[in-house]
Amino acid sequence: MGCPEASGLPEVTAGAGGPGISFRISILASGSTGNATLLETDRTTLLIDAGIGKKETQRRFEALGRGLPERVDAILCTHEHSDHSSALAQLSREWDCPTYLTELTQREVLKMYADGSEKKAKRWERVEYIRAGEPFAIGDIEIDPFAIPHDAADPVGYCFRANGASLTGGQVKVAIVTDLGYMPELVKYRLRETDFLILESNHDLDMLKLGPYPWYIKQRIMSRTGHLSNNVVSEFLADADVFDGQAQHLVLAHLSEENNNPYVARLSAEQALASRPSEYAFRGSLHVASQHTPLGPFEL
Repeated sequence: MGCPEASGLPEVTAGAGGPGISFRISILASGSTGNATLLETDRTTLLIDAGIGKKETQRRFEALGRGLPERVDAILCTHEHSDHSSALAQLSREWDCPTYLTELTQREVLKMYADGSEKKAKRWERVEYIRAGEPFAIGDIEIDPFAIPHDAADPVGYCFRANGASLTGGQVKVAIVTDLGYMPELVKYRLRETDFLILESNHDLDMLKLGPYPWYIKQRIMSRTGHLSNNVVSEFLADADVFDGQAQHLVLAHLSEENNNPYVARLSAEQALASRPSEYAFRGSLHVASQHTPLGPFEL
């Protein structure tokens, strides 16, 4: 096992479409019971996280008006929690493609499989190790994994770049960062000059505090290795010094069904974005991802 391209970033060439190559993003599921996002260019197809099984994945594609992709070049995993990893082995076998994840994450996934059905781990052989801070490439997509603070073995967020017509004048950039307790300066830096941003907005603090969860779970969620609240996300979005506001699309993701709702999360973000100075106004589109209904596809 290993990732031969992870130690250095090979030259990425455009496909037949040349400089007009773009991303297509489909968020199949986002929430505490399953996460999966499909990222496509003209040449490369990636699945980020596999928290829903083949049948449910197929239903999500049908809801988007298309069938299950015939080819996926790789599956990338953010961390081992089951809502992100439960179908890694199944879908890796389905598409006969490698899974990219950190070594510590794979160890934890294998422990989970050992506690359940051995069939899940059977023939899950195509694994490539990655490390936070070490860029690599799959096809025509450059990938930059970065460390995030969450109660998992070795969790990462991802930035993806491909040739295209970015508003910032360079490559098109997509960033996915969910499952983190707070936003370190490194994460804020990684999210700059992003054309498409998927950002966790997990819970409303008042709903969480007054909700039915046991106190120890509430403490976990609110901790620095838990999940982002609407308040923390709003502070980030309102601050023009850290959020540049250049994204064409901003997607609020991983909403808790018990401690948040789409209307509350959207309103909180809208108020934050409206408070930005006019010279740094956010002119993109705001969306809220769902646990049950796919979102997209978005074309960049």
